[in-house]
Amino acid sequence: QGRLVESGGGLVQAGNSLTLSCKVSDRSFSSHPMGWFRQGPGKEREFVAAISPSGLREIYSDSVKGRFTIFRANIKYLLYLQVNNQNLNATAVYFCAASRSLTTVTKLLNTAPRAPREYENWGQGTQVTVSP
Repeated sequence: QGRLVESGGGLVQAGNSLTLSCKVSDRSFSSHPMGWFRQGPGKEREFVAAISPSGLREIYSDSVKGRFTIFRANIKYLLYLQVNNQNLNATAVYFCAASRSLTTVTKLLNTAPRAPREYENWGQGTQVTVSP
């Protein structure tokens, strides 16, 4: 398994935007569905967004749909999460995660898991703090 390293977190004012990055040291990156999760203070880890290996399918939690965008640059081994119009509920540690490698064309195009149990490799997280 490769290593996942998140970056881009920090202190941001409510309503502003930032982009999180996840660098993956795995030559098979382009065959892995990828996801973002977050864990706020005193809360369980929750699903934020996922993207298929091809990048053609994206799914979002209802709480972030329309405000967050997940995308990937397979040639650079990078996963991103653009966070727009943040509110105070966005304060959390954000984790990127990799699901198992896939091989069939249909799965490469469409698989974007939502459940944490579908992910086998996790980064250490990056803190995002939203201020009023």
